[in-house]
Amino acid sequence: MTTLVTTDRLVVRDWEPEDAAAALAVYGDARVARWLAPAAEPVPDAGAMRALLERWRAEQAREGGDLDRFVGRWALARREDGAVVGSLVLRTMPPHDEDLEIAWQVAPEHWGEGYATEGTAALARWAFAHSAAELFAVIRPGNEVSEHIARRLGMEWVGETEKYYDLALRVYRLRPSDLLADATADATAGRARPQRS
Repeated sequence: MTTLVTTDRLVVRDWEPEDAAAALAVYGDARVARWLAPAAEPVPDAGAMRALLERWRAEQAREGGDLDRFVGRWALARREDGAVVGSLVLRTMPPHDEDLEIAWQVAPEHWGEGYATEGTAALARWAFAHSAAELFAVIRPGNEVSEHIARRLGMEWVGETEKYYDLALRVYRLRPSDLLADATADATAGRARPQRS
């Protein structure tokens, strides 16, 4: 198991096949799936989740273009007990695979604990340390909690577009100088609002 980054409370690490049940608590829940872009149905069962984890692991292992060195999907786990609480994603977005998206998903039972803000801030710092110039979050209209998280990270709202995934999405941009130093501190202090994505 490879660890990408750690925070005071969290570990961002590769997904493992045995994480299927914990991943299903995230991606199998309609309250999470409804906010995903591109649009997705909840993963139906542990077998389907395990197959999806295997696909993600295979995709992450491939060699690719310049931006591909940043691309991946990782489990977000608590340091204290190893429990998977969510997922973090870095990926290039259509139509031209030029923009790098950062995304977060947290299991509903862990909403409101600040894990999305803390983990995403750590992943963004890692991407910037490895020379990413900017990151984008694309958020479905109505997902006010994810917009709140984006602002807590220091992301700048840049507008709405249908460019990505053929969906109307609100776009936030993060550059290295925008990342708020206190984003992780605020999250660990328990001041985060419940997370929907």
